[in-house]
Amino acid sequence: MGPTVTSTTVIDDARSRLYTGVLMVQFFTLVTVLLPFSKPSITLPVVDQILMTLMKLKLNLILGDIAHRFNVSTSMASIVISHWIDVMGEQFKVLIPWLPRETIRATMPLSFQRNYPRTTCIIDCAESAMQRATNHDSRSDTFSQYKSRNTVKYLVAVAPNGLIMFISDAYAGRSSDKFITMDSGFLDYLRAGDEVMADRGFTIRDLLDERRVSLNIPAFTYRRNQLTNEETTRTRRVANVRIHLERAIQRLKVFKILSQNVPISMAPKLDNILTICAGLVNLKSPLISEV
Repeated sequence: MGPTVTSTTVIDDARSRLYTGVLMVQFFTLVTVLLPFSKPSITLPVVDQILMTLMKLKLNLILGDIAHRFNVSTSMASIVISHWIDVMGEQFKVLIPWLPRETIRATMPLSFQRNYPRTTCIIDCAESAMQRATNHDSRSDTFSQYKSRNTVKYLVAVAPNGLIMFISDAYAGRSSDKFITMDSGFLDYLRAGDEVMADRGFTIRDLLDERRVSLNIPAFTYRRNQLTNEETTRTRRVANVRIHLERAIQRLKVFKILSQNVPISMAPKLDNILTICAGLVNLKSPLISEV
């Protein structure tokens, strides 16, 4: 029996989005760019190999299902997906650029221009559920009190225009936002005079002060009954513009490998998977339109 899925399945944008998360022209452009990194020892057409890999990320299909669809052995499907995740994880880094300050200002939506014109990026930590490990210590590391399940956690920084400018490696779900911010390399991108917007859980003001970077967070009631009118207005404004970050994270979670349980077998590849998904999100249409 022949394969039930091949590159000929990607006949329009709707199917391309379904299987790969990107438009058809973007998919075939990626194939062209990635072609030089193919393995001669793998006889499956390169375009089908890349489709197989993106289907794993987009749909989170089990390996046996993917192997059946492409009429290859499970071991061959594993080899193909592993190879291309490594390749894409390296090559897609260019799709996640830290924008120059001038570009950030020039592409800033009106909602930021009016209230937060100095904003460099908005940050938050996203979480993805992890398949339960059999090792107790691993389960303990990934257990998140907030989600009450085993998770991995990663820092996302988005420009005001919606572009993902930074995504960290994956950390155990118990890791604090502050630790990830310190350890991930994010701080190295900041320059004196930058302004970072974050949720109130990010206790990183001391880290930013050292770099002469401002922190913008919603006000919170500490030993008080309620916020002042000014604080309420500022908190509402921050929440309104933080929607842009939430949309970017939602776009990441379109890839079901991140919105469903991440298989334990994929754990060693997770850093590359985060890079790939962020790069593919950035290939899509702009997240924010001027209204």
